[in-house]
Amino acid sequence: MKLVAGALLAGAAGAAPAAPQLPAAETIPLWPEGVPGAKPGLGPERVADGHVANVSEPTLTVYGPAVDRPNGTAVIVCPGGGYVRLSMQREGEQYAAWLGTLGITSFVLKYRMQEFGHPAPLRDVLRAVRIVRSQAARYHIRPDRIGVMGSSAGGHLAASAGTLFDHPLGRTGAPLDQVSARPDFLMLLYPVITMEDPAAHAGSRRALLGPNPSAADVRLMSVEKQVTSATPPTLLIHTQEDRTVPVENSILFYQALTRAHVPAEMYLFEHGSHGMGMRAGLGTASDWPRRAQAWLKARGLLDPAPDHGR
Repeated sequence: MKLVAGALLAGAAGAAPAAPQLPAAETIPLWPEGVPGAKPGLGPERVADGHVANVSEPTLTVYGPAVDRPNGTAVIVCPGGGYVRLSMQREGEQYAAWLGTLGITSFVLKYRMQEFGHPAPLRDVLRAVRIVRSQAARYHIRPDRIGVMGSSAGGHLAASAGTLFDHPLGRTGAPLDQVSARPDFLMLLYPVITMEDPAAHAGSRRALLGPNPSAADVRLMSVEKQVTSATPPTLLIHTQEDRTVPVENSILFYQALTRAHVPAEMYLFEHGSHGMGMRAGLGTASDWPRRAQAWLKARGLLDPAPDHGR
């Protein structure tokens, strides 16, 4: 089932648990009126081993909550992949299945990457928040309970949404720009945060900003420098064993949140390599979904919404 532009704008609107099988999902075009800065010569998407690359038509895939426990909370999931590819299965569908067991409606974002560069991914994630918020009634979710979750480069994109939600680069002049793009909470797993050395992930920086980025772009997309008191409450998960994206990335963001008096919680585990997803056998790191569930519950995000209490 697809949304057309008219309908869209009219709505302006011990171990990790095993994820259940996902039901059939709905896919929504992110830009039904036409992708801004479209590049029609890029060719088809490349899909292999649970990954997607060469994205030119961004989408949201919707996964409903467990049928007997919807609570009105929504999460937009940004898979990682260094702004080169998207780990759609491990860091997209798997998370959506887990979130569904908590009563949460998930929207897995397929966003543009290195073929477009900055600011296309930012525009895609902010457009996703605006679509979900504008369609809250349609999906039986609360417009004040929309979070963004991301892993690795997807964590950078989620953190960008939480810090740059009102930036002019996130607008295209579409009517939907009038809808707030601010997430209500963030969940960041081993996220890329800074674009500055020595903690930067060079591959993500190159894919997003190009081989010779300007100092202004590096600073803007070092999202720890963009935190304000308006940044939403944030959960951070990272490990000491991460040799791809240093744990300092999460620490930098947590410190910025603390300085800005933004509610934040951070779990730094000893074991678990980059891209661990929901793997078992990683010691206490494999329990991160339970910690995340407790954080969501403590913030009231798992409480039934008034119209879901039946």
